[in-house]
Amino acid sequence: MKIVVIGGTGLIGSKTVAILRERGHEVVAASPRNGINTITGEGLKEAMANTGLVIDLANSPSFENKAVLEFFETSGRNLLAAESAAGVGHHVALSIVNTDRTPENGYFRAKVAQEKLIEASSIPYTIIRATQFMEFIGAIADAGADGNTVRLSPGLFQPIAAEDVSALVAEIALEPPRNGIVDIAGPDRAPLDEIVVRYLKAKGDPRQVVRDPDALYWGGRVEQHSLVPLGEARLGRIDLSEWLRRPGKSS
Repeated sequence: MKIVVIGGTGLIGSKTVAILRERGHEVVAASPRNGINTITGEGLKEAMANTGLVIDLANSPSFENKAVLEFFETSGRNLLAAESAAGVGHHVALSIVNTDRTPENGYFRAKVAQEKLIEASSIPYTIIRATQFMEFIGAIADAGADGNTVRLSPGLFQPIAAEDVSALVAEIALEPPRNGIVDIAGPDRAPLDEIVVRYLKAKGDPRQVVRDPDALYWGGRVEQHSLVPLGEARLGRIDLSEWLRRPGKSS
């Protein structure tokens, strides 16, 4: 089967492309660098020819509220139109767990807009909502930092390794369309502040984490279950301890 992976050269995309190729599929790693651009529409018609499955892993180059919304709406419309014209049988998109429960967060609002476009399309689909990647824990700590203090919510957190995200995306994408949502998450669930403490300790970072129920997460308030699946989820196999032991993860 021919598969087009939008954002196929990124963190998740490159790993997903490799997995699918190992399984014998013809995979196009689509990105503006190779002439396939979901914002301008360049190369989309040609890429979609004889394609059975499209996996959308594209991400906005800007996280500014207006820019990220425009990115996902424009990209989504152009991509879905090209898929519809080509008769693509399954559209898969990577989103965020509980993205519709944190409306103060502009990025989350943009992902909700992307999901609504997919749901309104006639193309059979599966939306995969992932928890935060372990690779971004350092950025979360930095976002909550004020000097040597890092203020973070005690809301529950269940990060997943990018390697597991890619494996699960490839697995779910090859299944029949759900016309619904599948949640994926890491195997460890604990308060956000405690997980960041573990990360900073492994890194040798002396900053002190302060538990603050009022601390914002990328501009949004965090309740106890805002960042974790509310029901059934497929879990990755790499826990935080294993991930932190890997070369380069805590350096």
